[in-house]
Amino acid sequence: MAIEYKKKIVVFDGAVSAEAAEDLLQWHQSHPKGRVDLTACTHLHTAVLQVLMASRMGVIAWPQDDDLKTWLTAALGRP
Repeated sequence: MAIEYKKKIVVFDGAVSAEAAEDLLQWHQSHPKGRVDLTACTHLHTAVLQVLMASRMGVIAWPQDDDLKTWLTAALGRP
């Protein structure tokens, strides 16, 4: 599974596909103060990015991959 849903944190692992977007949105609606751990994320579909952008979920850890980190911080408008 590319996303693990915990009580207050969503952990992304590996490549996260478009199919994860709807579940992520539903989780966020149930956990509006939830945060995201992207440490192990290697790729994410733009549908998932759109959910992250719209929800403005806090990111507690950025991807280890520098290119992905740069792309996500620019897209999410956060350092």
